[in-house]
Amino acid sequence: MKKLFAMLAFAVLTATAGASAKADTVKLAVTDLVGLEELQREFGKFVEVLEDATGQEIEFLPVTNRTAAVEALRFGKVDFVLTGPAEYVVMKKRTDAEIVVGFSRPDYFAVLITLADNGYSLPSDLKGQKVAMGSAGSTSKHLGPIQVLADYGLEPLKDVEVIHTKVPVAWEALKRGDVAAMGVNHLKFLALRDKEAEAGGLPPGAFRVIGRGPDLPNDVLMAGKHVDAAIVASFKKAFVERSDDLIAAILTGDDNKKYAGMRFITNIKDSNYNYVRSMYATAGYPEYADFIGN
Repeated sequence: MKKLFAMLAFAVLTATAGASAKADTVKLAVTDLVGLEELQREFGKFVEVLEDATGQEIEFLPVTNRTAAVEALRFGKVDFVLTGPAEYVVMKKRTDAEIVVGFSRPDYFAVLITLADNGYSLPSDLKGQKVAMGSAGSTSKHLGPIQVLADYGLEPLKDVEVIHTKVPVAWEALKRGDVAAMGVNHLKFLALRDKEAEAGGLPPGAFRVIGRGPDLPNDVLMAGKHVDAAIVASFKKAFVERSDDLIAAILTGDDNKKYAGMRFITNIKDSNYNYVRSMYATAGYPEYADFIGN
């Protein structure tokens, strides 16, 4: 009889342990990466450190686009989502998900670039001109630049002709004079300018920044409303206590080099993203309930 009770107790403990392990598995999505292989390459090491710090098993959930990510969060198919500022305001409105921590990006702001000899000095000088920008809905390559135009008194939807294209194409169009200006992320501009000079093309002095926006809000890790508060707390604690390890791990990904010099920000408020909401209104989406260009 004792042997029978021991066997039953072992079976119960085994089942409980299995259920607990399953419960401790959380799913993570990253909105600007598509495919499990890319997620593993960019965030594999980061997740290893985060698992060790939290005691949670973390599983990647690949998403095809931003809409897929917000729907997965809304219906509890994913627990945590790492996303950018433009995506955050939509996700917050549609899911009321919680900010866990911010991923700061040094020198993360939008700029308007012109050729130095074309006579433009301020964004307001671009009225009636063509301005090349990146993909529609991008925080730093579309929404940021059009808000810079608006901050200088223009109505971007009426006063300029915005041309969406890939950044390298926009750069070549700027150099040829096909567009008067280009809206882009500041660090991307510096990289393009350096590459241009290294290739024997136009020198840095051939380009001029005629407008820049404020530093953009942080990328954020969001937790769905369905996620247990204790799990969210364990993640928040990990970003404080294992900050250096997590930063070193995230920088192993090539795409994640954009986070070089970063720190994790734990006191972020939703109101920090009101400037992004202004961008949506400027772009003609005052409700910021849907992604632009998705």
